[in-house]
Amino acid sequence: MDEEIQFYLSDAEESMGKAVTHVSVEMARIRAGKASPAMLDSLRVDYYGTPTPVAQIANISTPDARSLLIKPWEKNMVSEIAKVIKNSDLGLNPVSDADGIRLNIPPMTEERRRDLVKQAKNEAESGKVRVRGIRKDVNEALRKLLKDGAAEDAVKDAEAKVQKYTDAHIVDVDKLFVKKESEIMNI
Repeated sequence: MDEEIQFYLSDAEESMGKAVTHVSVEMARIRAGKASPAMLDSLRVDYYGTPTPVAQIANISTPDARSLLIKPWEKNMVSEIAKVIKNSDLGLNPVSDADGIRLNIPPMTEERRRDLVKQAKNEAESGKVRVRGIRKDVNEALRKLLKDGAAEDAVKDAEAKVQKYTDAHIVDVDKLFVKKESEIMNI
């Protein structure tokens, strides 16, 4: 029984860590006024019938803080990438030439900053929900072990550890949100 409890504890900590990592990745995708190749991570281009990330078919660079330069390895992909960017929710207008695409990142308005903070808050909240869901699942599994004959003290200790993991990971998510909020709101 003790091995099963240890398994659930390590699984809980690992899963909660993955949830925090996911929030971190999603926060990186939220544009904070500076050009970043990560802004394009969610975009997929039809590359010979396969949805492919832009970064896998082009070189993405930041010549300055307000622009991105996308140079596809195949010239015929320029129009395809530009179309995907134009149709995305990034709100960017691609400027194409024969070699590549330039994206000029406009300075953010106060309203846009508030929208991005709301988006970051939603990501943080969904991360917290995932962490709490993991806690709920592990606690249910521990209670099942209790019914199957596990020692009550061991299960109570395990539940306390799961709560500590939960609290620590929620603090991590909050820190990610506070950092992103200050990054967005700094003019």
